[in-house]
Amino acid sequence: MKKQPWMTTALLAAIVAGLLYFLYFKPRQTDLRSFRSERVALEDELTQLRSKKRQLDKIEAELAKLGASLAELESIIPRKNEQSEMVRNVQQMALDAGIGTVLRIAPDREVNKDFYSEWPIPIEVIGSYHTLGAFFDRILHFPRIFNIDDFSIVALPSQSADTTVSARFTARTYFFLDESQIKKPEPAKPKKPVKETNEI
Repeated sequence: MKKQPWMTTALLAAIVAGLLYFLYFKPRQTDLRSFRSERVALEDELTQLRSKKRQLDKIEAELAKLGASLAELESIIPRKNEQSEMVRNVQQMALDAGIGTVLRIAPDREVNKDFYSEWPIPIEVIGSYHTLGAFFDRILHFPRIFNIDDFSIVALPSQSADTTVSARFTARTYFFLDESQIKKPEPAKPKKPVKETNEI
């Protein structure tokens, strides 16, 4: 009989412990497992984000390089809206070189390529070998690209100190096309299936 209160106390303690375990600790363990799995998922996501950040930094560095290259290209290949300024520059270079007479600067039609346009400018001048050389030197050192072709030079029948030759040539320069002008490749048409013929 004396042992019964002790057993009752032990039994009550076991019941309380069981209730505490099932009502408090077990749900907490489930929450803890859930938190751990969430933490693992977040760490994985963080690792992926760090990897993407490194890739993004790399892409941004490449874009910055490409932007610098494009800016450099735009300094030597002008936009189309600079055409009238280019003609004035050619005339000014001829005058600065001491060319006696500019007979013709007649810009021709542009020829569109993939992403740029080629613009030929037929030119005819009268001057001396020296002034013609100085003119070509100015074109060579001009910040925009010019290619000289279709070149011909003839001596004048009546010459003076400043006018000994007549020269004809084409100065070609180039322009970037706007996005709207660039031809996009047409999508490939699906091939029609070949009909099988039954041969007898």
